[in-house]
Amino acid sequence: MIIVGILLVVLATLIGASGSLLLKKGSGTASFNIMQILRNKYLVLGLLLYGLSIIPFIIGLKFGPLSMLYPFTSLSYIWVSLLSMKYLNEKMNLLKWLGVLFILTGVSLISGG
Repeated sequence: MIIVGILLVVLATLIGASGSLLLKKGSGTASFNIMQILRNKYLVLGLLLYGLSIIPFIIGLKFGPLSMLYPFTSLSYIWVSLLSMKYLNEKMNLLKWLGVLFILTGVSLISGG
């Protein structure tokens, strides 16, 4: 059953990272005017996804110990990097790829131990 928890937490990180991507897209035209914020589809959808990511996360926590599941939340850094490359044309360099490798290694070590 722990695999269900892991999959739900990983899904939550993907949803949250997608929300972050949309917040970034919407931030270019953002202002402190509440009506403009509400008309900014990227900001609204980003906030919605960011908030909805809590649902699979909470459900996933029912299926395993927090100390095993929580390290998977660091995968959001990897999702953000990959999504930013694809949709925002951001570049990855060797150090960033090494960071991704270290995150994956860390998640494996902490959650597997």
